[in-house]
Amino acid sequence: MSAEHKLSLSVQYASNAKDLPTRPQFRRWVKAALEQDVQIALRIVDEIEGRALNLSYRNKDYATNVLTFVYGDTVPLYGDVVICAPVVAREAKEQGKDLLAHYAHLTIHAALHLQGYDHERKRDAEKMEARETALLLKLRYSAPYLIR
Repeated sequence: MSAEHKLSLSVQYASNAKDLPTRPQFRRWVKAALEQDVQIALRIVDEIEGRALNLSYRNKDYATNVLTFVYGDTVPLYGDVVICAPVVAREAKEQGKDLLAHYAHLTIHAALHLQGYDHERKRDAEKMEARETALLLKLRYSAPYLIR
């Protein structure tokens, strides 16, 4: 992925959580995963909004770590990413992961989803996880799927 892809990134902070990544950090992580031009609105939310969105769009009544919404398949790609800060913090603690590394992983995961990566089938999941791992190692974070 040597070509420089264009990124338009809007970051919205709708959470009072502490230790949230900065806009430049989110930008760096998304740019690392780019394989085409994209326009993304990335919103950091608290549990109430995260749960409401997951219920509305996935019919699941709990807040999940990240939601990715893709609008068509034109170039540039347009999409929204919603990251639920309390869920990310809880997962990082439970999994013994550095908080920023977990944010980096979920941001890259969402950026790959936006570009068509999927993990519904085993083979697709393996491809996506390998790409995430390679990108995170390149950014000097630990491999995200190591069992602790």
